[in-house]
Amino acid sequence: MTNFRIGFGYDVHQLQSGYEFWLGGIRLHHQKGAVGHSDADVLIHVICDALLGAANLRDIGYHFSDKDPKYKGIDSKILLCEVMQLIRQEGYEVGNIDSTICLQVPKVNPHIPEMKKCLSEVMGVEERNISIKATTTERLGFVGREEGISAYCVALIYAK
Repeated sequence: MTNFRIGFGYDVHQLQSGYEFWLGGIRLHHQKGAVGHSDADVLIHVICDALLGAANLRDIGYHFSDKDPKYKGIDSKILLCEVMQLIRQEGYEVGNIDSTICLQVPKVNPHIPEMKKCLSEVMGVEERNISIKATTTERLGFVGREEGISAYCVALIYAK
């Protein structure tokens, strides 16, 4: 078994009025929310994909199909908790998470400390090992037009 492994995650969700906006495990108040089968928390989804990829356990859609009604509207923190169980069953622990959220509005930076605290508790990982950054796309593309949100994540895991 390799001592260190790296995984990468990428996800996109459409933004529409009439949906709650969950990001990093917390609810943001905004006129639009992310559309998805679950609560559409794009940050948690990319963290799950990065962790699963690092452990060579496929992806979030493989484990939590959007065709399965039991995941309709599910809190993504539950999915992240299950992913953590999966990677720990394989003998891995999280080294660190580095993520970037791409969103024009609302501003994410004021919410990052609360997101890190929430994710730390769900994952059983120290806050200092979770990096969350945010950027706009300078009004370019679907993010810039406020039609959607995207996120990227790299995760380092290590054999216990």
